[in-house]
Amino acid sequence: MTENLPLGVLICDDSALMRNLISRIIDGAEGLTVVGKAMNGKFALQKIPLLKPDLILLDIEMPEMNGIEFLKERRRQGIKVPVVILSSLARRGAQITMEALNLGASDFILKPSGSISEDIHVVSDQIVTTVRAYGAQYRRHTGNVPLLPDTAESVTRALVPPRHEEIIPPLREIREKRIVDFSLPRPRHERQLPSGIDLLAIGISTGGPNALRKVFAAMERNLPVPVVVVQHMPAGFTGEFARSLDRISGLEVKEAEEGDLLNPGRVLITPGNRHIEVEKRSLSGIVHLTENEPVNGHRPSADVLFKSVAAEYGNRAVAVIMTGMGRDGAREIGTIQRMGGVTIAQDAESCIVYGMPKVAIDHGYIDHVVKLQDMADTIGRLVRSPSYGG
Repeated sequence: MTENLPLGVLICDDSALMRNLISRIIDGAEGLTVVGKAMNGKFALQKIPLLKPDLILLDIEMPEMNGIEFLKERRRQGIKVPVVILSSLARRGAQITMEALNLGASDFILKPSGSISEDIHVVSDQIVTTVRAYGAQYRRHTGNVPLLPDTAESVTRALVPPRHEEIIPPLREIREKRIVDFSLPRPRHERQLPSGIDLLAIGISTGGPNALRKVFAAMERNLPVPVVVVQHMPAGFTGEFARSLDRISGLEVKEAEEGDLLNPGRVLITPGNRHIEVEKRSLSGIVHLTENEPVNGHRPSADVLFKSVAAEYGNRAVAVIMTGMGRDGAREIGTIQRMGGVTIAQDAESCIVYGMPKVAIDHGYIDHVVKLQDMADTIGRLVRSPSYGG
């Protein structure tokens, strides 16, 4: 059965050291295996039909054919294998990273300390979780059967002359387990749905960039409420991300700044490494940005946003929790529901990582479970008629 085979990963990086380090992370994770390595995009393209990977980890800066050129050629050839960018360039080149996403890359991960990051283990959990998520989705949709590792290695040796690969000491595994009490008091009486909506709040993580592109590209131009989005993303990327959304959406999309007005039809993307809270005023609400401690391991945190939405807008808000690992936002979206607001979760099938929505759904905090392709239409209906489908 294909679902019992490990997910096959092709690593494309010009550094032999990085290929070895990343291979150790992948091969050390349950259910994952490295089926091949490539020193640039040209070799990667040759290996894809032979190795049949479920996912490609791609560097950007490489000789002969770099990551951007690879993505363009991948699109031209109609190759559907998902690509996750793993690059140091992502840190200083937000525009290039967004170009990679526009060209079809699924997501990106930052190398911790430059092109040769011997401390790549710092992001090992993120690499493993992201690879599993996108690789499993591709496997489900295609029934892809990659080569087993021993066969893959023989193909790799046939394509690329042997080179000296550095011997890498074993990586340390870091595991953090936290137990969180998610119990919230239930309303004693049946909730009274609001007669009108004044704000839409969205919390999203892994898989978010492409999911939000689909939502905002399909969103109606005359959306009658303001939108605030928490997308887990590093500092320095959210401004370019907001601009990329603004180019494809009929709404105004911008990176939030302290004191920004909550105007109808305006989408505010929370800056990386800042929390966002809303304040309701008589004429127009505003947002506040803080550098308080991370919540649920995140800054920005969806729970911080949702908590302020519940306090300020109560039953006149719609809150949406979408694809993402962990449980950020799952508790406080329950507070919004308890206050009478309308809550939506992305469904399991269309999530890249069914983490945040699952926790919220499992705790009974969600009114509507919606497919990604139906999200924009559902939001449009609910902000105009909160009892729609209720």
